[in-house]
Amino acid sequence: MKKHSVNLFKNIDKSWTLFLDRDGVINKRIPDNYVLEWNQFEFLHGVLEALKVFSSVFGKIIIVTNQQGIGKGYMTETDLLKIHSNMISEIEKFGGRVDAVYFSPFLKESNHHTRKPNVGMALQAKKDFPEIDLKKSVMAGDSLSDMEFGHRAGMCNILISDEAEIAKKNHEIVNYLFPDLKTFSEKFINLQ
Repeated sequence: MKKHSVNLFKNIDKSWTLFLDRDGVINKRIPDNYVLEWNQFEFLHGVLEALKVFSSVFGKIIIVTNQQGIGKGYMTETDLLKIHSNMISEIEKFGGRVDAVYFSPFLKESNHHTRKPNVGMALQAKKDFPEIDLKKSVMAGDSLSDMEFGHRAGMCNILISDEAEIAKKNHEIVNYLFPDLKTFSEKFINLQ
């Protein structure tokens, strides 16, 4: 769309990083609630296949997720780390990978620097992996908060949604729209 060429997908190689939101992108959201334990975690259709494709395309795959359920006292950091450990294990069994997961446990009203749309998690990833170039990064998320995060960090933004109207109204921060990760990953299958 605006700042990225339509050939973006052809230009992506191992020097690029994929940032992913978690709830609503990798796993099903629980309406008005949080995924508090592994048995509540359900991968969305096609996500495991998509992550396998992305693993062969991107140099780094980073998950960035707001998890204020911790701040609200519904779960502990240990609970969340167990969920993420199981999630990564399942992704790896399917031939995919995740290089790191960053989470912000803080309440929305705190406006903590690590909580999206603030860019603290992107900066931490860059610190941990100096080879990450945020200008050669893609943020895929299902919320405007994710899009604002990617925009502030200088990334290309992909909205995972079937709400074309939201993308149109926010075209300055939404570069591409796909209904799910699997459809996004299919952009790369014929390029490999």
